[in-house]
Amino acid sequence: QVQFVESGGGLVQAGGSLRLSCAASGATFSNYRVGWFRQAPGKEREFVVRISRSGGITVYADSVKGRFTISRDNAKNTVYLQMNNLKPEDTAVYYCAASANLWSSRSGDYDLWGQGTQVTVSS
Repeated sequence: QVQFVESGGGLVQAGGSLRLSCAASGATFSNYRVGWFRQAPGKEREFVVRISRSGGITVYADSVKGRFTISRDNAKNTVYLQMNNLKPEDTAVYYCAASANLWSSRSGDYDLWGQGTQVTVSS
């Protein structure tokens, strides 16, 4: 079974950039569709972006479109989230998740989750 470990979070000023990584171990990583979600304090977990198994198809939430870029390197079992022009409202714990069978933006459709990495954007 695939396990995920996120990294790359931190504190950044508004307008800055961060690159999150989600490293997978276990089963064949390329069999999984991967999504990034985030959860701010007091709010529900929300969809950020997802990527197909090959990396050829991506879907972004409107709130991050044009600022965030997802990519994956199946040879390295890693998914990346490049976040540019960060805003204070991007502050949240960011999670990567995997779905073996569903192509979805709903968190409930994802089977496997990482532990999360904190992103804090100061104004």
